[in-house]
Amino acid sequence: MSITVNGLEELKKLAGSDLGTSEWIEVTQERIDTFADATGDHQWIHVDPERAAAGPFGAPVAHGYLTLSLFIPLFTALLDVQGVTTKVNYGLNKVRFPSPVKAGSRIRLVGRLSGVEEVPGGVQITVDGAIEIEGGAKPAAVLQSLSRFYA
Repeated sequence: MSITVNGLEELKKLAGSDLGTSEWIEVTQERIDTFADATGDHQWIHVDPERAAAGPFGAPVAHGYLTLSLFIPLFTALLDVQGVTTKVNYGLNKVRFPSPVKAGSRIRLVGRLSGVEEVPGGVQITVDGAIEIEGGAKPAAVLQSLSRFYA
């Protein structure tokens, strides 16, 4: 379920709040192949299901950066910031990939708005996130993301 805020003042009030958990999304082999085409990373562990079945994970796995890129649609399902003119990704403080995402797995985001600080013309937020794998013992990714919102 999405939290909606209108403007920077409402966003500031959310500092330290849990943002909840997104819906599950499936990481299909087609999505993995499309990401491989977009990035030029066609390593067999991602795009060759037959060879990957005999590999270390028993199936093709998503690129770590594909998993990371899915943070944005998962995050925007958790927090909708209205009443601003511009929203930008500012960067990442930390990223780790504790567990691979096998093709056909479903993932979701658990997020916390750990910080909100003023920057010229707007605010910068820090989100602590864990991208979970359905049925998995470890998350696919843990990260700390920075975004800026301008009035």
